[in-house]
Parts: sequence; structure tokens; C-alpha cells
Amino acid sequence: MTGTAATAEDTFTLEGTITLSTDGADLQLNDDGSWYCIGANGYDDIAEGTRVTVYDPSGAVLATGALGQGGDSVEPCVLPIAVPDVPGGHDTYQVEVSDRGKIVVSATEAKAGQVALTLD
Repeated sequence: MTGTAATAEDTFTLEGTITLSTDGADLQLNDDGSWYCIGANGYDDIAEGTRVTVYDPSGAVLATGALGQGGDSVEPCVLPIAVPDVPGGHDTYQVEVSDRGKIVVSATEAKAGQVALTLD
């Protein structure tokens, strides 16, 4: 992909999850009466809308997305990851949630929606 812009066919949506430890999660109540989990106790930056950045292997930003709404449990508290329009053509990608450090994932995991991050 050197020297060319990615086309719609070359891009994909990176999907996966981030799981918080029980000690790092809290339940909140939606307006409709349903429950959802968010980060707590040092993980307060982890919630629906938190920025997720995808980098190429050299550290250049490729795309940004956000966390979705967490599940209805703190055991475990799982929030979905979605980053649209990630350019293909790399063997690995680096994924960062908030400013918590980059994690290397394979292109296979990234394209198959199998990115599974954990904060303990």
C-alpha cells in the first residue's frame, strides 16, 4: 500500500472486546432501566465512547473508533471495540484504548473481529 490511498475494498472494521477485572468495573443504570458496566477504581476512562486508536507497525495512526456500551455484568465487564475504515495491507496492527498503551494484534485477528484486550 506504499504510496497509494486505501480504497473501500482495502479497508475493514476492526472489532473485538476489552474486558475489565471485577475490581475495575461498576454497573450503571440506563434511562430504560437496563444495566451496563463501565470502568471504575482506576479504570474510569473506560466507558462507552472511549477512543480506540489503530496504528500501523511503525506507530503511525491509521484509524480511530470508540468503545461501545458495556454489558450488564461486572463479572466480567466487557465492552465492544469498533474501529471502522482501517486500511489493510499490514501483517500486524497496534491497538490502543484511551491512553493505556499499544497492544500488537495480528492482521488475522484484526480482520476477523477477534481482538480481545484485558485490563486487570
